[in-house]
Amino acid sequence: MAKPVRAALGEVWLTCQVCQGDVFREREVLLNSAGMEFMKLAWANESATGLICWSCGYVHLFVNKDIELYRADK
Repeated sequence: MAKPVRAALGEVWLTCQVCQGDVFREREVLLNSAGMEFMKLAWANESATGLICWSCGYVHLFVNKDIELYRADK
């Protein structure tokens, strides 16, 4: 199971857009396109950082690689 993390973008701490929670599970998410899937090149698609809210499960996607993750004591 994924470990709980807190996330920041620069000096701004991220919170869930739905429940305002500040603890997430992190996961890499592929941004698949139909063309790349058709050519069997899905592995070459761009990826995003998925932050899944620990409280409500809402998924936040970030393509920006400047997100910093910190271990959260849950």
